[in-house]
Amino acid sequence: MTTSMSEPKPSKGWLAKLSTITDMFAYPLRTSHYVELVNPLWTTHRMHARVVEVWDETRDCRTITLQPGANWRLHRPGQHIRVGIPVDGRHYTRTYTISSPPERDDGRFTITVKKIDGGRLSHHIVRHLKVGDHIPVGLPQGDFYLPDASPIQPLFITAGSGITPAMSMLRSLIAQQRLPDTVHIHYAPHEFDTIFGKELRKLDAGHRHYHLHEVHTRKQDGRAAHFSRDALEKFCPDWRERDCYACGPPGLLAALEQTWEDAGLSNRLHIERFRAELAPIPDDAVGGKVRFARSGVDVDADGQTNLLRLAEDAGLNPPHGCRMGICHTCNTTLKSGCVRDLRSGAFINEPGAIVQVCVCATAGDCELDI
Repeated sequence: MTTSMSEPKPSKGWLAKLSTITDMFAYPLRTSHYVELVNPLWTTHRMHARVVEVWDETRDCRTITLQPGANWRLHRPGQHIRVGIPVDGRHYTRTYTISSPPERDDGRFTITVKKIDGGRLSHHIVRHLKVGDHIPVGLPQGDFYLPDASPIQPLFITAGSGITPAMSMLRSLIAQQRLPDTVHIHYAPHEFDTIFGKELRKLDAGHRHYHLHEVHTRKQDGRAAHFSRDALEKFCPDWRERDCYACGPPGLLAALEQTWEDAGLSNRLHIERFRAELAPIPDDAVGGKVRFARSGVDVDADGQTNLLRLAEDAGLNPPHGCRMGICHTCNTTLKSGCVRDLRSGAFINEPGAIVQVCVCATAGDCELDI
């Protein structure tokens, strides 16, 4: 299914000059706050994008084409943005990779989102976001991209929606007519679950420099097919001589890290994670009561669920961004008690310490400045 609409490009020059003067009369707000009522794409105090097209890639994955507003900048292929969407009266923020190349000549970009079981925002984007909607977005970020100058022969290893940064890279290289010899190993449950499957197969059939190996992990004979050293040797015998760019679920990335480490080639493996890499939950992990002090809300915690999710489930909406401990938007202050960093297992128990609530769980009773 596809739906689209045209969107005129916002004029920035006259607005910037005019707002310099009118901001003096708009205090304590800015002119941009009033302009937002006319066209959100013209605002400068925060960035919006307008949905101009939606396209169903698979039964549970959708590509959204967005027209960005003022102050947008081009991305590097493989980078991501933060997207904010109100759902049921609360504002949620998630991070999604840009799946389009920066070489588009219409000034637009795309994100490709797979619906996750239990995911609030992914479900809303795939099922309910429509043409004409305006959503807040951030600027492109991230260091998962190909080098500009150094010639490489890339090996892409992707799974599921982890294909999105690789797709941006491939499309950019093709647009620049400089695609080198490239091997791509992609894992998906079935053929019809392969995001961008039709485009990838067409590229494999028509471009002599691109070699696609689709691995369907749920074979009809009941045997699972997952990453292995033997499969790597089969699909890409010269993998030791290539730079590998990988994105996918934690299990795949852990296996790749072990393989490249065993070969003494860790510096040639580049990984993009959609979720934080968490340490095993210790057997003696305990929960407790969490008090969100500023909100006056108390909740019981199991010692495993991150504090951000606990706050949201309790009806709160603290600031947050990446949800994997990178952006620090969710930082808050520990007023008392103890929490555990889910990535390292380290305890944080000093009053006044900074806590990243998206990657920390309670370790006994605690009180947070939320």
